[in-house]
Amino acid sequence: MTSRRPFPADSGEFHDPLENYDPKEYDDPLEEALATQPASAIQSTPYVGVSPDTTIEQAVKKLSGLQVACLLVEEDEKLVGVFSDRDLLDKIALEYEAKKHLPVRDFMTSNPNFVYDTDSAAAVLTVMAVHGFRHVPVINLDHKIVGIASPYRITSFLRSYFAG
Repeated sequence: MTSRRPFPADSGEFHDPLENYDPKEYDDPLEEALATQPASAIQSTPYVGVSPDTTIEQAVKKLSGLQVACLLVEEDEKLVGVFSDRDLLDKIALEYEAKKHLPVRDFMTSNPNFVYDTDSAAAVLTVMAVHGFRHVPVINLDHKIVGIASPYRITSFLRSYFAG
């Protein structure tokens, strides 16, 4: 039989490995903001939401009339999809007359990538960069829509942290 060395927990004392942890110090205010500010610090409202039953024609009118590039598709205040100008161009444009009476649910991006409002601001940029999205939905921990991060809104956030 081999003997085992006692783990710290076996000795009856707990030693928190983070008790002597010093938080990272940042030289750059932008780097610090991206790491420490939550996604909710990026303006994400207003946003335009539609139901999955909204027709393509109605969705196009909203996109055009409100001059937005993206609609959040929601049921019971929860995100179920995204319908963007890309969806319109890639999936509908050449057959618009035949498809304009169909529901958005048939053409939206289902189960879209999103960030929680408590995630870091850097998480928004990561989703954009890794997945190639221009718009990232922001939801809360109850999965209710908070808003949407767009290139303009992110640029405004970043600009506020540039030195000088």
